[in-house]
Amino acid sequence: MKVIIDLIEDIRESIANAEDYVLTAGLLKEEVNDPAKLTYAGEAPLNTYDLDPVRRQLVFHIDKSDSRVTVGELMPLLLISDMDTMMYELRMDVNAQYNDMEIVGFGKNEERKKYLLFIRI
Repeated sequence: MKVIIDLIEDIRESIANAEDYVLTAGLLKEEVNDPAKLTYAGEAPLNTYDLDPVRRQLVFHIDKSDSRVTVGELMPLLLISDMDTMMYELRMDVNAQYNDMEIVGFGKNEERKKYLLFIRI
């Protein structure tokens, strides 16, 4: 389980808080013959996010709009959060079939200025 503070630390270490990076869902698919192995299944930009204090989650959404969540937009909100909020779980809603997905890892694409949040589908 990844939490907000994990995201803050990884963004700082891997891309030095570069504000122009776009947050992107990285989709990982389990191999049919070996579920322990994951293959890259594509990506999509994250369009919105919200903090859910009831479920104690930061939820990212893909709604296929033209909006894009950037590091520069997200980080100021996270950095002023209290320690309780920084322990909120990271989740993602991709579509009706894949909602409330657990974020399992992070990555980056320096050439395309993308910061990836990986989920298993």
